[in-house]
Amino acid sequence: MKKSNTATPSTKRNRPEDSPGAVSSPGSNMSDILDSIDKRLSSLDCRLNLLEILHKEFQGLRESLEFSQQQVQELAAENQALRETVKTLGHDTARLSEENRSIKETLLDLQARSMKDNLVFAGIPEEAGEVPENIVKSFIEVHLKLPKEEVQKISFHRVHRLGGKRPDNQRPRPIVAKFEHYKQKMQVKSRGRELKDTHYSVNDQFPGEILRRRKILFPLRRKHLSAGARAVVAVDKLFVNGKLFRDPEVTPWLC
Repeated sequence: MKKSNTATPSTKRNRPEDSPGAVSSPGSNMSDILDSIDKRLSSLDCRLNLLEILHKEFQGLRESLEFSQQQVQELAAENQALRETVKTLGHDTARLSEENRSIKETLLDLQARSMKDNLVFAGIPEEAGEVPENIVKSFIEVHLKLPKEEVQKISFHRVHRLGGKRPDNQRPRPIVAKFEHYKQKMQVKSRGRELKDTHYSVNDQFPGEILRRRKILFPLRRKHLSAGARAVVAVDKLFVNGKLFRDPEVTPWLC
């Protein structure tokens, strides 16, 4: 007789919980889900914190940029103001330069006018204990061949040697004579032709600056004369065929 199997179907289906085919309980699944959600929320919090940090940094950068833009605008305004100031200063400098040049020319003209009655006698030997006035009158009579009675009429404000005495005494110092009467000065000057081919000379006295200008003009005068033109130097001006010679590079004092 066969032995009956007393095990029920439900008994056959039940397995130990730790067996490989065991099914997780609902409580365990829920815990896993909550853990996962918590991890995700934690990750989301980190991202939100990072976004907040980035937002603050961005806000700081924007404020810094706005401040920089404001500074740039202020600097641009200051730069424009400086440009206007420099422009004004440039105009003022040009005006002052022109006024300064005009003043210098005026002073030079006054200095030249103060010498209009003067003649410079060059080449006359120096003598110990000399009286310059007597030497000049003797020179006018002997070398310029002006009659003695005319020489005796000449009167001077003063007559003296120019500069300090030279130790070598080889080159005599020029004598400057200031005439009391302009006509007498011109009378003496007109006799200068008598000194041709000698080591003597008689010339008008001019300030140093005008002498420098005349040194520039006389070679030009000779050049125009050799070309057949009429050329005359008057103080610091050259007239060619009656027209004033001007050249910014050669005669800047006239431009």
